[in-house]
Amino acid sequence: MPSERRVAWLIIFAVAMAYVESAVVVYLRAIYYPQGFAFPLVAIPPDILAIEMGREIATLIMLAGVGVLAGKDGWDRLLASCVAFGVWDIFYYIWLRVFLRWPPSLLTWDILFLIPVPWIGPVLAPVLVSVVLVVAGVLLMRKRERGEPIAFSVPLRMLCLAGAALVLASFMLDYQAVLRQEQPAPFRWGLFGTGVALAVAALVLAVPRRA
Repeated sequence: MPSERRVAWLIIFAVAMAYVESAVVVYLRAIYYPQGFAFPLVAIPPDILAIEMGREIATLIMLAGVGVLAGKDGWDRLLASCVAFGVWDIFYYIWLRVFLRWPPSLLTWDILFLIPVPWIGPVLAPVLVSVVLVVAGVLLMRKRERGEPIAFSVPLRMLCLAGAALVLASFMLDYQAVLRQEQPAPFRWGLFGTGVALAVAALVLAVPRRA
C-alpha cells in the first residue's frame, strides 16, 4: 500500500480509537465528577484503578500494534506508532471538547497517565508532544519512502532519549499531589521545554540537508 494510504488509515484508526477512549472518560467523569472534573482529584476504588491501568496498557498495545502492521521495517513501524499515538492523543482532547466542552483552556490541568505513577500537567503539554510526534513521524516516513537518508546516530539517539526523559520527569515529579488529593504545584515548563527542544534538535540533525 502506498505510504499516503497507510498514513491515512493510520490516522483514521487513531481518530476512531480516540473517540472510544474519550467516551470511557465521559462515563468515568459522570460517576466520579458529577459537578465537573477538577483538581484535587477524588480517590478511585482500587479495583477500578486497576482496571484503568489495564486499559492504559491495552491502549498502548493497540497503538503499537497498528504501527507494526502499518510499517514495513523496524524504523517504519516505530514512526507509524508515533503517528498513531500523536493523532490519538490530540483527538482524545478534541472529542472531550465535543462531548463535555472540556478542557475550557489548553492550560487546564489533566491527569495524563497512571503508570508507574500518576502523570499530571496542563493539556497543552501532551498536545505539544503529540504534534511533534505526528509531524516528525509523517515527515520521516515520507523521506524514507523516497529513499532519503536518515542518519540517526547513537549520540543523536541518546540526545532524543534525554529529551524524552526530561519531558516524562516534568509530568511525573509532582505525582504526590494526586496521592495526597492536593492542588498540583506550578507545571515545570522549563524542564518540559528543554526536553522537547533536545528531542526536536536530535530529529532535525538526523536528517541531512540536501546539497
